[in-house]
Amino acid sequence: MSTVKESVEVGVPVRTAYDQWTQFAEFPNFMEGVEEVTQLDDRHNHWTTKFGGVRREFDTEIVDQLPDERISWRTVSGDTRQRGSVRFERVDDTHTRVELVMDVEPSGAAEKIGAMTGTIDRRIKGDMQRFKEFIEERGGESGAWRGRIKPGDI
Repeated sequence: MSTVKESVEVGVPVRTAYDQWTQFAEFPNFMEGVEEVTQLDDRHNHWTTKFGGVRREFDTEIVDQLPDERISWRTVSGDTRQRGSVRFERVDDTHTRVELVMDVEPSGAAEKIGAMTGTIDRRIKGDMQRFKEFIEERGGESGAWRGRIKPGDI
C-alpha cells in the first residue's frame, strides 16, 4: 500500500467544510476520476471511478465519524483496496485546515504505474485544491449529515 497525505486551508468555517465533505454524491464535482458516489446508508457508499481509462466499482464503509473533526473509511468490496481519513481543524472563525490521508493498494497496471510515477499523489493534491475552490465558490455547504459513527458500531 502507498500512503498519500495532503492538506489544504479553506476559507470557510470548520462546520461548513465538514458538512460539505459528508455530501458524498458531490465528490465528482471536485475529485478527478470519480464518476459517481451513491450513499447506500449512513455508513456505506458505492463508488464508480475511472483511472487511466480503467473503470472500477467498489464499496466503502465509514468506520469513524465525529462531526467537525474526522471521517475515516475503508473499502469493503469491489475492485479497489484503500482506507483513509479526512480531518478538519479550525484555524479561526472563517478558515479550516482539511487534511486527507489515504492508504491505497494499486489493483491494476494503471494504478501501479500511477503510484510509481506520482500520478495518484498529484491527483489527490488536485482534488484537495478543487475542494477548496468548490466550497469557497459556494460559500456554504450543499447539505450535511451530523451523525456520529464510532469504531466497532454495527
